[in-house]
Amino acid sequence: MLSFDDQSSGLCLQPEPMPGDLIEIFRPFYRHWAIYVGDGYVVHLAPPSEIAGAGAASIMSALTDKAMVKKELLYDVAGRDRYQVNNKHDDKYSPLPPSKIVQRAEEQVGREVLYKLTSENCEHFVNELRYGVPRSDQVREAVMMAGITGVGLAAVGLIGVMLSRNKRQKQ
Repeated sequence: MLSFDDQSSGLCLQPEPMPGDLIEIFRPFYRHWAIYVGDGYVVHLAPPSEIAGAGAASIMSALTDKAMVKKELLYDVAGRDRYQVNNKHDDKYSPLPPSKIVQRAEEQVGREVLYKLTSENCEHFVNELRYGVPRSDQVREAVMMAGITGVGLAAVGLIGVMLSRNKRQKQ
């Protein structure tokens, strides 16, 4: 079955999610993750300030240390943001059977859990449900970018020092 997505880029078709699929929602500045449980619903980890479809405003939710596991309509959670099915680790990890993924997700609904941007966020949560492995590529990518930026800044600083010394020696 296909669903229509008339989000900002115009009308396009995308596959209807299947129970147990990971749903990646493209919020401004970050990606929110949910797990599809059927009948249009997803289960996701949402800090208390997370408002379905909140977009940029919900980035402030990263500052909290608690989250609620919620079951809501995918349409409401995505709001105006684009989303896609993204079971990106299926080649690396064997997904649990869809019925088990959905059961595990449904058992979590209503629970308040610890939330840490770097180790227990929405992406960790859904990967744990699907694969039994909590991981977040967003966190890995951010750490890598911070490292690359740090090395770049250090190189620029070193070049500056070398040029300054060279200039002084010529005077």
